[in-house]
Amino acid sequence: MRNVIGPAHRDPNVLRWLLAYALSCVANSAYFLALGWTAKEIAGPAQVGWVVAAGAAPRVLLMLVGGASADRFGARRVVIVSDTVRCVMILTFAAGLVLTSPTLWLLLAVAILYGVVDAFFMPSVGALPALITGPDQLVRLQGMRGVTMRLGAVTGPPLAGLAMGLGGPAAVFGAVGALLALSLLLLVFVHTLPVRGGDEESGYSRGELWRDLMEGFAYARSRRLVGAVLVSIALVEIATVGPLNVGFLLLADDRHWGVSGAGWIIGGFGAGAGASGLLLTWWAKLPRPGAVYCGTMIAGSLGIGCFAWVGALPVAVVASAVTGGLLGLNGALALAFVQAGTEPAMLGRIMSLGTLVGFGVAPFTIPAFGSTAVAIGTSSVFLICSALGLVGSGIVLTSSAIRRAELAPAQFDDKRADIVT
Repeated sequence: MRNVIGPAHRDPNVLRWLLAYALSCVANSAYFLALGWTAKEIAGPAQVGWVVAAGAAPRVLLMLVGGASADRFGARRVVIVSDTVRCVMILTFAAGLVLTSPTLWLLLAVAILYGVVDAFFMPSVGALPALITGPDQLVRLQGMRGVTMRLGAVTGPPLAGLAMGLGGPAAVFGAVGALLALSLLLLVFVHTLPVRGGDEESGYSRGELWRDLMEGFAYARSRRLVGAVLVSIALVEIATVGPLNVGFLLLADDRHWGVSGAGWIIGGFGAGAGASGLLLTWWAKLPRPGAVYCGTMIAGSLGIGCFAWVGALPVAVVASAVTGGLLGLNGALALAFVQAGTEPAMLGRIMSLGTLVGFGVAPFTIPAFGSTAVAIGTSSVFLICSALGLVGSGIVLTSSAIRRAELAPAQFDDKRADIVT
């Protein structure tokens, strides 16, 4: 436990968590590339989707259970235990690959087990920012986290490719395990603020698990701001996952920009999102953050729709960067509002609801985006996605709690400080 809260970017405890999170992001992005590439090499391209889906399924099925476990046993404890399990699992897998060649069934087993552990790790690591700093620092910390995620996504794949070229699957999975081990070492020295409200009991019955899950849903419904932000997060995630993963590729093909053009557009989006994280790290105390949240959601949703008419590649890259920046700001504020307005004893369950959509449900909309684009045209699907984002904006605008939201000063007693409206 710790009692002193300072500025997030100068707090050694926060920086330890951020470095641990960065190493985990690099390891994750390297892991997914290595898993997909290895599956393609031993079983062909058609089997890559099955391996990826095998890992995604347990995340969807167990994410809410993982959030409830974080609240029952403590987010820090669940993060350390789950990180330990996946570190040992990946290192054992890497050691096994030194003695034998990978098989499709072995890759499926690893993907499933990794997905199960992720279902517990992700809600807990998402809840930690609200437990290591005050509500007035959450915007800055979410900006720092956003930059870290982008760097991890950029750094991991080249690292995986280098390790694969030097030593094959054993080397790349060994590197992933080493990164997870370093992340775990840092997490052990991350301390949380003294808050009350968690049960942290030693056991879990079926009735208690069901009760905890239902309490999470009831809590989200009872808090006007938290519930409204969670719904808007879900709609924005669904509205953006298709364009990012499929839409820009199809758009580049339709406009004859080629693969390099698609790369520039996707890179522009990432650069804009990263820039928004840097902005929030430097300028954490935004004036009227509720109004900024509403405005960035509307403008970002319109930005998605503008790709239906963009005809020149340079314009598309600029539009992508601006849209990425707007939605990056929006996402960081959304997490800050949710975490600052949620009691510590409920953080795991509430974060699991938000994570479930982004990492569980939304990816399954990607095939629907592609099929719909073939049926009615890529431009039309971008307009549909824009409309979904605007629906989320409408929910935001009808909530006075969001429009007038301000992050309250840090108060760590029996409840997390509510957002002042």
